[in-house]
This record gives sequence, C-alpha cells and structure tokens, in this order.
Amino acid sequence: MTVASVPWARHDAGHTRDFDDQVAWLAAVTSKTAVTNLMRVAWRTIGSIVARVWADTGGATDRLEGLARIGIDEISYRRGQQYLTVVVDHDSGRLVWAAPGNSAATLRSFFDALGEARSAAIRHVSADGADWIAVVVAERTPHAVVCADAFHIVQWATAALDQVRIEAWRDARAGARSEPKRGRGAPRKDAPPRPASTLARGIQRSRYALWKNPEDLTDRQHAKLAWIAKTDPRLHRAYLLKEGLRIIFQLPYDDAVEALDLWLGWARRCRIPAFIKLARSIKKSRQLILNAIAHRLSNALVESVNAKIRLITRIAFGFKNVDALIALAMLSLGGHRPVLPGRN
Repeated sequence: MTVASVPWARHDAGHTRDFDDQVAWLAAVTSKTAVTNLMRVAWRTIGSIVARVWADTGGATDRLEGLARIGIDEISYRRGQQYLTVVVDHDSGRLVWAAPGNSAATLRSFFDALGEARSAAIRHVSADGADWIAVVVAERTPHAVVCADAFHIVQWATAALDQVRIEAWRDARAGARSEPKRGRGAPRKDAPPRPASTLARGIQRSRYALWKNPEDLTDRQHAKLAWIAKTDPRLHRAYLLKEGLRIIFQLPYDDAVEALDLWLGWARRCRIPAFIKLARSIKKSRQLILNAIAHRLSNALVESVNAKIRLITRIAFGFKNVDALIALAMLSLGGHRPVLPGRN
C-alpha cells in the first residue's frame, strides 16, 4: 500500500480540507447540536477536526512573536478543580497560549516556549496576585513591570465585607434567639417582629446593596445602606473601607499613592479582623497596585477572554478532552478563525 500526500486533505484525515474548515468554522460560531445535525458527524469527530485544523493553522504562525504586554490568569473549565492557564496579548487582544493546570510548572512551560530572548522583551505583566504567577514571572522576566488586577484586589475587599456581614447576621440571629417570647406558646402571626429578628433579616437582605457600586444602587438599596449606617456602624465601616479601596484605582497616580497609604492606616486601625488581615495583603501588593494605576493596566481583557472560553464550554456542553477545548479556544479567540471554503 502506498500512502501519498494530497493537497485537498490533511494528513491522517477522513475528510477533505474544505469539510474540515467548514466544521471548524461552525464549531467556533455555533452550538454543538447545530454542528452535529448540520454536518452529520459525531461531536467526538468534530473535536478531532478542530484539533487537526488548529495544528495546521497554529503551526503556520508564531503566536508568541512580538509579545510586550501580557495578561496571565486561570480559568476552571470542568468540575473537580480542572483549570486552564491562559495568556493574552494586551496589544492585540488575542489569546496566545493556553495549557491545562494552574501551577508554577504550567506557567514555566509558557516561558520555555517563549524563550529567553522573547521573555526579555516582555515589558508589562498583569495578573490576579496569585503567588505561583508572581514567582514564575520574577524568575523569567524580572525586569517586567507587574501590575495587580484591580478587579481582584477589590474582590478581596468585597469578600472581607461579606465576612463582616455574615458575622453581623449571626450576632443578630443569636440576639433574636435569646429574646423572651411574648405570652404563652408560639407568637401570633400578626404580632410585630422582635427588634433582633428585624435586624437579622435586614442584614441578611443587604448583600447586594453592600456589593454594588454606589452609582449603580437603586433607591431601595440606598435606603438599605442608610438603615445599615444607623443600626450597625461596624458593618457600615466595612462597607466604606471596601468603597475607599475601589476608588483608589480611579485616582491619578500621585493622589492614589497618598490615598492608598491613608487607606492602609485606616484599615489597620479599624478593629475589624477581616480588614486588618486584608490590609496586610494590600501592603504586600502595594507596589503592584501602584504599577496598575500608573500604567492603567488590568486583567479586564483576560477576564473577557475567560468569559468567552466559558461560553465555548457551555455551548459544547463541556469537553472531555481538554486539547479539543484549547484548540477551539485558540481558533475562536487567537485570531486564527478559519474562513468558510469559497469565501477567501
């Protein structure tokens, strides 16, 4: 038997190039059900086609050439702590690299592929503050300016605020339990609620009012915040600390330096354990936060790419083969989406 290369089919493929390209294009723009029904092939076959097309397309271009500003993040693609590490080019907005895992070893494989010379050309790196990212970036690109992602820093403060809210709710609930019942037996349905019960219920329902930015609050949520300020000053102080940290990222650099130092002093003296602990983390990341403000760089673009990868996963009802997911994500988000045959 003689095996020969033909121009109209890829190696080891059971379909023509045009068929492969059309299936790959459909997989990138529509749902799993639509592709399988229209092209009359199994989803497993589509995964093989996408991987084959990406190997052909990705091998023809150098995705890592010319990188200067990159964003690094992780994304969960499957239950059971299954993660991808993704790298995005801030200048082109493209996904340039992805691999399974979220560890220092995974990220080192990216810099191994990049090489020493091109690693030296990296000027800025944005990341979410994970230690494993910071360690590898310091090893491979020590000269690069590392910028902490504003969204994740504010998310730390939001988590601390929610911890304070839960503690306040538990304290109010304990107070409600300790109140004596009125009269004999169970309280009447039309009896007014006890003060501690009202406080616990109000705190429980204040989550979104505390989380949202002030400019996005409804009238009802504004009223909820005013009620918290009167009934639970400690929780309101935690809310103001969260908002104070968020506003720092909107200030000019010189003002932000002063405001961040003032915020750290405030948080250290606030007598709220969750925010005292947060202040230690913020102090540790102080320079990274100021870098992000000075260079106006965040992981917003990376988060947008992650959201699109989640959408790809949802449309496909999940991926058993992570390589098929990476291939489809690279085709869709890496700037190499195949064109429909006959549309060149």
